Amino acid sequence: MKSVKRYGLVALVVAAVATGVWATRDDFGLGRNMEIMVNLMREITLQYVDDVDTDKLMQDGALGMVRNLDPYTTYMSEKEMDSFEVQATGKYGGIGSTIRMKRDSSGVVIAQPYKNSPADLAGLKIGDKFVSIDGEDVTKCTTEQISSRLKGTPGTKVKLAVKRLMTGKVEEMEIERARIAIPGVPYAGFVADGIGYIRHDDFTDGCYDDMRAEVERLREKGELKGLILDYRDNGGGSVAEAVKILSMFVPKGSKVLTMKGRAESSTRTYTTDSNPVLGELPLVALINGNTASASEIVCGALQDMDRAVLMGQRSYGKGLVQTLVPLGYNAYAKITTSKYYIPSGRCVQRINYSHSGGKDENVPDSLINEFRTSAGRKVYDGKGLMPDIKVAPDYISTFAVMLYNLGYIEDFLDEYMRRNPSLKVDNKSFTITDADYEDFVKFMADKDVPYESQTRMALELLQKTSKEERYDSDFADDLKQIESKLKDQKMDNLRNYRAEIMDLINGDVVLRHNYYQGVVEHNLVSDSTVMKAIDVLRDGERYSKILSEQDTEKN
Repeated sequence: MKSVKRYGLVALVVAAVATGVWATRDDFGLGRNMEIMVNLMREITLQYVDDVDTDKLMQDGALGMVRNLDPYTTYMSEKEMDSFEVQATGKYGGIGSTIRMKRDSSGVVIAQPYKNSPADLAGLKIGDKFVSIDGEDVTKCTTEQISSRLKGTPGTKVKLAVKRLMTGKVEEMEIERARIAIPGVPYAGFVADGIGYIRHDDFTDGCYDDMRAEVERLREKGELKGLILDYRDNGGGSVAEAVKILSMFVPKGSKVLTMKGRAESSTRTYTTDSNPVLGELPLVALINGNTASASEIVCGALQDMDRAVLMGQRSYGKGLVQTLVPLGYNAYAKITTSKYYIPSGRCVQRINYSHSGGKDENVPDSLINEFRTSAGRKVYDGKGLMPDIKVAPDYISTFAVMLYNLGYIEDFLDEYMRRNPSLKVDNKSFTITDADYEDFVKFMADKDVPYESQTRMALELLQKTSKEERYDSDFADDLKQIESKLKDQKMDNLRNYRAEIMDLINGDVVLRHNYYQGVVEHNLVSDSTVMKAIDVLRDGERYSKILSEQDTEKN
C-alpha cells in the first residue's frame, strides 16, 4: 500500500513539473524533496507516539522552510489571512471598533470606536462592556472570540447587550455591520501660519484618495506655504498607492521606483502618470526607525528628486517586495520576489536579513554606498534612509509605558469619566489638574507594578559579582550609599515620571472625547520634531541650501 502511495505522489510531482505548475533551476531536486517532505509528514502523523495536529505540523514545517530566507517571506494559514486582509486593505466587515480585555479579566470592553462607524453611531463608548452577542452570554469570552462574532458580512445585523461604563446599566441594541475602512490619513490641519501638516499612518487601499482630499481641504482653508508629511511609524503597504501619492508632488512621467527580481525580465519601472497638484510647494517629510517599505519609497523618492527635506531618524530599511501566492484551501505564501530601487539607484534594504525582524544598528562605513540626487547632493544607503536633518527621538520611560500596558491608566480613567460626565475637552490645551494626578497616585497605591530600572539591575549585578569575587567588604559602604540615593520604587517613579504619565492620561482622555484624530492634534502641540520642521519651512534660504548642498552629512 505504501508503494502505491509513493508512486502516486511521484506521478503527481512529475505531472506538476510537466504541466508547468512550477519551474525552477532544479525541477528534479524540487520533486524529490517534496516527496520526502510529504512522506515525513505522513509517517509522523501515523507513527508518532502521541496524536499529532496536522495543521500545526504543516504550520511548523512551513515556518521552518522560510526561516533562513528573509523576515517577510512567510506562510499564512486560512485563519491568518483574515487579519492580513485588514492589514493590507484597511477594510473588514464589522461594527468598527477595537476591543480589549479588562486588566482584571472581568470582561471585554470597547477600546476605541472609529469615528462615524456603526459602533460610534450606535453610541458605544470606550469602556462599555460586552454582556451578550446575538443572545449568547459572552462575559467569559476572549477578545478573539468576541471579535470573531462581531465581524461578518456588511449589511447583516448583530444584536448586542452591553453594560454602559457611565451608568452601569445593561442596554440592548441592534447594529448593522458595514464595510469598515480604517483611514490611512487620520488627520490634517494647519500647525502654523501657512504651514500644513498631514499624518499618514499606512498605505492601505484608497489612502491616495484620502490624502488628496485632505490636501484640498487644507487649500480651501487657507494659503499653503509649506507642508509637513508625517511618515513616522508608517510601516508601508501598497506600492501602487505610494506611486500615486508621489504624483502629487513630482512632475508627470517621473521615474520614482524600479523593482528587480531574480530574472532580468522581472524588472519593472514605475512612473507618475498625472500632473502634480503641489509641484513646487516646500515639503518636509518626517521619518523614524519605524518608517518602512512604501513610506520609504515615498520619502526616498522625494529626497532623491530634491522635493523634500527629510527630518528625524534613519528609517527601518525594508527594500524587499512580496507577492501573495495561493497554496490551496485558502492558505497563502507571502514570498519576497524582488527588491525596489528609488530614483538615485538606492535600495534601502538593511544589509543583513534577520528573520526575527531585529535591526543591526552598526552598519560598517565600507558597506554604505554613496549616491547623488537630481541636484547632485550626496545621499547614502546601507540601511534605510538617512535624514537630511537628524533629530533625536523623544523617549518615554519604560515605567510609564508599563502603567499604560498593564491597563492601570484606562482603569483609572473609567472612574474619572464617571466622576466628570460633563467634561469639556479641547484637543490642543486639555490637561488633567494636579489634584487629578494626585488621585491617580492614590489609585496606584495598592497596585502591583513589576518594574525594575536598568540602574537598579546594574546595582544588583554589581552587588552579586562583588560578593562572588570577594570585594563585597571593600565596596559595601559605596554600594549602600548608591542604593540609598537610588529611588525607583513605584511611588518614587510616579513622581519622577509625572510629566510622561500625565501625557498618557491626557491623550487617553482626548481619545475618549474626540477619537484618534483628536489625539494626533493634541500631541502636535508638544511635538518638538514638528516645531523644527516648521522652522525649516519658514526659512526659505536654509530649505533651499539643504536641497542643493553637495555633501550632506552621514547620519
